[in-house]
Amino acid sequence: MSKKEIALNAILSQGTLPLFFYEDAAVSLEITRTLYKAGIRVFEYTNRGPAALENFKVLKKAQQEEMPDLQLGIGTIKSAEEAVAFIDAGADFIVSPIVNPEVGKIAAHHNLLWIPGCMTPTEIYTAQQNGAALIKIFPANILGPEFVSSIRDLFSGQLFIPTGGVDLSIDSITAWFKAGVCAVGMGSKLISKNVLDKQLYDQLYNDTVKLLEIVQSSR
Repeated sequence: MSKKEIALNAILSQGTLPLFFYEDAAVSLEITRTLYKAGIRVFEYTNRGPAALENFKVLKKAQQEEMPDLQLGIGTIKSAEEAVAFIDAGADFIVSPIVNPEVGKIAAHHNLLWIPGCMTPTEIYTAQQNGAALIKIFPANILGPEFVSSIRDLFSGQLFIPTGGVDLSIDSITAWFKAGVCAVGMGSKLISKNVLDKQLYDQLYNDTVKLLEIVQSSR
């Protein structure tokens, strides 16, 4: 199986993609370990600050030593330069908030999954033309499940994942799956600033277990 297929299958199987960034590498590592302990096998670290690349390298080293079955992706990749830097650091897949065909080309060259963010049918079409197997609906809090319900017949067979508008509740998650998404992105509603700043690892563990249970029962 190709790297692209392994990452895609991991997301489809898990049904959710947690994502976060934190300036402190040690805290980022403990968050990663907590997610893994709770059953997460694929997640996205986001390129949201100057420390992101060095922190990602710390996570990658721990992945190789402690969590070999974890797929570790990088998000908020907007440029070709960012894509190359994180692929060199070992990113297992690439997530973008926008459709930059150059990033798609680089991911394809390395046979990696590329998940671009789209807000309109035109952007979705452009993403498809550039080889996006999975498309991020973003920002999902603005678009809502009704957007996916409305456009999915236009893009038959396309896989979608919403990010930025999913709550840690059975109602929210069920609404998205009913609309036709294949998985849900979970950022600050799961890994909040409070959890990060106060290092609430037990709370994160419990919430992650709950998330995985809700996903299983919602699909």
